[in-house]
Amino acid sequence: MCETCGRELHHPLAPSRRKFILGAAAIGLAFVGAAEAKEKRKQKENEEEKKKKPPKPQNVLSPDAALERLREGNARYVRGLALRHDFRHEREALAGGQNPYAAILSCADSRIAPEYAFDSGRGDLFVCRVAGNFASDEMIASLEYSVAVLNAPLILVLGHESCGAVDAAIKSLKDNTTLPGQLPSLVAGVGPAVKAVLQQGGDTLGSATRQNVIDTVSKLLTAGPILSAAVEQKKLKVVGGIYRLKDGRVDMVA
Repeated sequence: MCETCGRELHHPLAPSRRKFILGAAAIGLAFVGAAEAKEKRKQKENEEEKKKKPPKPQNVLSPDAALERLREGNARYVRGLALRHDFRHEREALAGGQNPYAAILSCADSRIAPEYAFDSGRGDLFVCRVAGNFASDEMIASLEYSVAVLNAPLILVLGHESCGAVDAAIKSLKDNTTLPGQLPSLVAGVGPAVKAVLQQGGDTLGSATRQNVIDTVSKLLTAGPILSAAVEQKKLKVVGGIYRLKDGRVDMVA
């Protein structure tokens, strides 16, 4: 070993090339690690922010504003002036969740399509359908989900003219006959409304259809604990309407 190297090795303040390289590498790794940690934190924050932010911010409405939006959509539908909906980007936005601005309890009649009737896009309406648009336990549970989990501020019970389920119930109750298969369950669902108007005379089908909507709205308003609590807290409005087959107009039922 040369004399100079020996002096450097034994001098307490002499820098070591190896130590310098190792120290620089450690500092570099520390910077890289800090940058990666920062990037991971940023990604996590972005993911959490996405989870907090609703897929369709324009659907965050008050009950009254949601009802007005339904009215406006139906007016466009009646005039035949529907909006252009960007379904591709809506699919992307809704891949991780949904926040509909209204829930619809509608008849299953093929002529009644709530998404069309209110000129809505994907993720706008939470639609439950059953012939006769009555509130069975399953329908109420589905609507509870729309309110408690998806924060829907509005429920519309949508009846329609010339409802086959209501007409079948009228005939069954008038003639005291039992329909085949599981059809008696539909009679049981709309039966109370039919019985309430049978003695009134006039347009029994129209009166029973309207009464069925009124009864269903009343049932949902008092359905505890979820729906009734949301109504009491002014977070939810429940309304009824009748769809007119000839022009597509939805007349609200008081």
